[in-house]
Amino acid sequence: MTPPVQAVHMAIVQSAVYDAVNAIDGGHKPYLEGLPSAPDSASKAAAAATAAHDVLVAVLNQTPLTATFTEAVRGAIIERLDALLASSIAMIAMRADDGRWGTFRFTCGEDPGEWRPVTSTVCTTPSGPSDPFAWVAKVDPFVVESGLQFVSRGPRELTTDAYAKEYNEVKTLGAPDSVRSAGQQAVFEFFQAPIEMFNRAFREYATAHGLTLAEQARLFAELTLSGADSLITCWENKALASFWRPQTAIRLGDEDGNPNTDGDPNWVSAIGTPPYPDHTSGYNCATGAYMEAAELYFGSGRTTFTLQLASGAVSRTYAHFRDVWDDTIDARVYQGIHFRSADEQGAKIGRDVARWVDKHALQPI
Repeated sequence: MTPPVQAVHMAIVQSAVYDAVNAIDGGHKPYLEGLPSAPDSASKAAAAATAAHDVLVAVLNQTPLTATFTEAVRGAIIERLDALLASSIAMIAMRADDGRWGTFRFTCGEDPGEWRPVTSTVCTTPSGPSDPFAWVAKVDPFVVESGLQFVSRGPRELTTDAYAKEYNEVKTLGAPDSVRSAGQQAVFEFFQAPIEMFNRAFREYATAHGLTLAEQARLFAELTLSGADSLITCWENKALASFWRPQTAIRLGDEDGNPNTDGDPNWVSAIGTPPYPDHTSGYNCATGAYMEAAELYFGSGRTTFTLQLASGAVSRTYAHFRDVWDDTIDARVYQGIHFRSADEQGAKIGRDVARWVDKHALQPI
């Protein structure tokens, strides 16, 4: 799945896991109200496995949940199986008509500053597809009140010096043949798949810090609820601003009304330009959300937090969770697919969403 879709479905899974474990542990308010409690003797591990398994089956098959489980998991639950199934059944029922897989698509425009697919300069003959997962913008949020509760300041005005500065930065550093420093190139190459990498990194971090199963369930609910709501919000902001990508902007730079933005009709981004608008940056919405949620959960003091590529070949270590978004903001500029303000304001949306989730969900009893 594409990262925003991953984020939405991870939140569905991890919220169900949290509610199943919390039904036994009982230390915090459930995500979904009205679920039955379970006795202390019930197995938290089996509850987590059951909830994760059945929600994943429903998510991947896009079919209604059926209460069918392996005998191994069923046998591991000592008492009141019905209470431990309740979280997955309730979660799937709640998200059954939540806007996933809808028909919404981003709108192409031909005026300066308006988004159009990939390399196309007109809307009638696009040279690349628009985002088939644009429906993320219209998915019902998990905790925030709406996808437009947090709205960015918007992209820079085309005729301003601030826009010209961002334009020339990405034009200089974001092409395949751009001369980047060794540090810039390392950042450019590292940040590719946020949802998988962040979840894997926090699994390792939680284990290393000795979190109990119940503590991990709450941590991952907070992380993924924040990540999903930040990306829903981000996609709503993309639809609202509908701002062109650097590749389109630089190819049409002589038509934007700014004397300081020289156009280059052959300019391409260093990595493939995604088929949806620039503002705000999805990667940075996710980064801001995950890292702010982590600071709220663990505290903002110094730590050793390591991100590693799935291959294991390269890693980056940070002294604070919040330091990560400094790199991801730069990365999307060096890759040529975002203007800097889209990255900075995306990270801010993520942080705002995470703070809202922390204040309004999964509170201690």
